[in-house]
Amino acid sequence: MLGALRGSLNTWPVRILFLVLVFAFGIWGVGDVVRNMRSETWVARVAGKTVELEQAQDAFQRQLAQVTRMFGNTEPTPEIRRSVADQVLQQLVIQAALSAEVASLGLAVPDNALRQAIFDIPAFKGPDGKFSRPQFEQVLRNNGLYETRFMELMRSDLGQRQLLTPVRAGASPSEVLLKEVFAFQQEKRSADLVEFSFLAQPVPAAPEEAVLQRWYDNHPEEFSTPELRKIKAVVLSPESIAKDLTVTDEELKAAYDSHRAQFVTPGKRSAQVIMVQDEAKARALADAWRAGADWAKMQADAAAAGGSAVQLDDSAQDAFPSPDLGAAVFAAKPDTVTEPVKGPLGWAVLKVVKDSPGLNRPFDEVKEELRAEMLRQRATDLMYDRANQVDGLLGQGTKLDELPNDLGLAAVQGTLTAQGNTAAGEPAPIPGPAELRQAIIAAAFQLRPGDPPHLTEVATPSVGGSAYYALTVDDILPPAHEPYDAVKDRVLESWTHDAIRREANEAASKFLAAIQGGQSLADAATVAGVQVTRTGLTGRSAPAEGVPAELIQPLFALKAPGEATMIETNDGFLVASLAEVQLPDPAADPAGFGQLKDALTKSVGDDLELTFALALRDRGKPEVNRALLDSIVQPNQSNGP
Repeated sequence: MLGALRGSLNTWPVRILFLVLVFAFGIWGVGDVVRNMRSETWVARVAGKTVELEQAQDAFQRQLAQVTRMFGNTEPTPEIRRSVADQVLQQLVIQAALSAEVASLGLAVPDNALRQAIFDIPAFKGPDGKFSRPQFEQVLRNNGLYETRFMELMRSDLGQRQLLTPVRAGASPSEVLLKEVFAFQQEKRSADLVEFSFLAQPVPAAPEEAVLQRWYDNHPEEFSTPELRKIKAVVLSPESIAKDLTVTDEELKAAYDSHRAQFVTPGKRSAQVIMVQDEAKARALADAWRAGADWAKMQADAAAAGGSAVQLDDSAQDAFPSPDLGAAVFAAKPDTVTEPVKGPLGWAVLKVVKDSPGLNRPFDEVKEELRAEMLRQRATDLMYDRANQVDGLLGQGTKLDELPNDLGLAAVQGTLTAQGNTAAGEPAPIPGPAELRQAIIAAAFQLRPGDPPHLTEVATPSVGGSAYYALTVDDILPPAHEPYDAVKDRVLESWTHDAIRREANEAASKFLAAIQGGQSLADAATVAGVQVTRTGLTGRSAPAEGVPAELIQPLFALKAPGEATMIETNDGFLVASLAEVQLPDPAADPAGFGQLKDALTKSVGDDLELTFALALRDRGKPEVNRALLDSIVQPNQSNGP
């Protein structure tokens, strides 16, 4: 058998079969290996530098999280994901081009400069105003950054600042532009107003039943209950976690002792002091001082008397040259020249010019403040780990009402409207700060029944830090048209208001037409029997008192005094005629003109910086690996907290 097989191997058909097999393996097997060896891991490259896949993924996830919060923590659409990915890639490409230029110019960032820059970042400072290692680590965790990666980003940023600072050094807006913008911002106008209020219109008689029934039928949105969403939600915040934590009195006392400088500070005083060796000369100087001599005169007189005059600013009692002098300064009445005081250095005459009382808050007074702060800090430290636990449980399919009770979650359920009210019209009892409340309400009206819960982070600047929530929609109660008989009074009220509004609109339109036809405002007001009032001068940015906000844009659109316009407010219709235009004078407001110049200089500098960066990018001939970029955009990427 084996001999027959060996013999057949020498035939041409078998040889050809083996050649085909070898060729196939070369294409399908070895070819795959070769292609995999040549596959690229960069998403983009420019000027010899690459943007690697992991770097692009991290930046995309951080930016997507921010965009998601901006849109109310809803699931981003594919279009939004692609837009975010493109923006992130452009930023990374520009940064790579800048880094390449920094390297080519040999710019470097010393370690001590990097360390100082990090220490100066306010977000990393503790309650004592100094760099706090725990705070530093917490901020990095909240932003999904590792320390080494953050250091790389900071070093790169500082290097780019060295490159870009000279670029924007010559930024300066033209004088013509400054004056035009200043005139636009500071121009003020006043108007003559005539009001046609709703209250001044006659109340029409009640219409026939058929008219009200038709009004009811044609305005169903006014006479329907709002859509309601029945939800379940859990909230994870420092406040919810803190409820399960405790702080002992011993820990509070230790914290008080370690931060005593925040609660007990010595008083400080600033004093003008004259020192002479002779008591008689001291008394003569004191008399002259009390008679009204100023400090400059007293300094000269003290020198002539062989003494000295000094001013000691913001000094504690033990900081004065001698204990006797310190005691005298703190015993003196402010703004009063004292009698001469004998001390080891001679005779002193002084006047306290500033008194800064010290602070002395005993432990019992600040005990509860310390407790709240320590609980908040401990809860904040725990929140990231708790969020990971909750996110993991939800990812495993755990329902909201099955989550453990020891994670510091606050639960809420009920029905609410899109405005966040209950069916009875009261604010829904959603725990947490306003930002978290708004995010939950928005998500409740974007999810569908059956959608699984996802843990979502919400920035809460009103209280500092952030919080998390997850929710499900159990049911949707659609709007229901209320029965006519139940809302008949509201139907009559709505119809009456519309009739009054039409009357006021007709009267105001007739009045405006008379002015536009050439009649003066005063004559038209006399004919119509209405009163004219003049507003104060108002600018574009904020209306002056008595000027409706709705009038600002139409008023500044008028070309010349005497032209008129008409607007509607909550109270009625207004016809306004431009009365006065006041153009600003930069010389009369040098501070405001200087602030504008600083703002425009910064804007021009930003434009120069961006233009320079884009030029570096284009010079570097950027390339994009579209396949890898598309893989980042796919929604199967992790979106954990």
